[in-house]
Amino acid sequence: MSINAEEIQAPQLKDLSIVRNEQKELNILPVHHLDRAFKTATFGMGCFWGAESLYGGTRGVLRTTVGYAGGTKDQPTYRNLGDHTEVLEIDYDPTVISYQQLLHIFWNNHEYGLTTAIKRQYMSIILYHDDEQKQIAELSKVKEGKRRAPEVITTEIAPKRNFYPAEDYHQKYRLQGHRDLSETLNLNSKLLKTSYVATKLNGYLVGVGGVEQFKTEVDTMGLTPSQKEYCYHYIEKNEGQGLYC
Repeated sequence: MSINAEEIQAPQLKDLSIVRNEQKELNILPVHHLDRAFKTATFGMGCFWGAESLYGGTRGVLRTTVGYAGGTKDQPTYRNLGDHTEVLEIDYDPTVISYQQLLHIFWNNHEYGLTTAIKRQYMSIILYHDDEQKQIAELSKVKEGKRRAPEVITTEIAPKRNFYPAEDYHQKYRLQGHRDLSETLNLNSKLLKTSYVATKLNGYLVGVGGVEQFKTEVDTMGLTPSQKEYCYHYIEKNEGQGLYC
């Protein structure tokens, strides 16, 4: 007798004491920080929720933070953004993934706005951190423009001068939809912006990277058996599905 996948009950984490006991007995705690050298990239490519998940589930990405940048208004907020754009800051391990590879993901995964002018909040933008990033980004844009012709790329390339983290409810938005799991990760306002395990799960839980890639990274995250079971279920369920808002 075959079993419909939709009839299989999803694993639950509502009894948080189970995870707490596993953490204590197995001496396992969520890994929020990896002591690795890193570089930072800043991109705007539409709604930042999807972009954060996309890069979070990418090998070599260590931390992601969504926020506002590129404008002149001091202390922007989501409801009072001024001339800023929704962007994503990405801390990445350059020995695993290059800036050029991050740009490849950037060019091929806009929700909107890459070749169509759109309001500044969601515009396509690359904010470079140094001259090397500027040179790579400008050359990459030229190559991408030739590939997409006759469409015209609207992406703005500018120096990164400021960055204002977005409100907590925007950070790791997809992960926060899994409330019980989030609680077992001991997340607070700071860790929502900086946590390694939160960054990775925010991508993997919506299917980015897929089950097989998750298996290669899961032991770096500090998850208990119950947490792993929960994650495997949703990664398998969501692999290959749509990502954006």
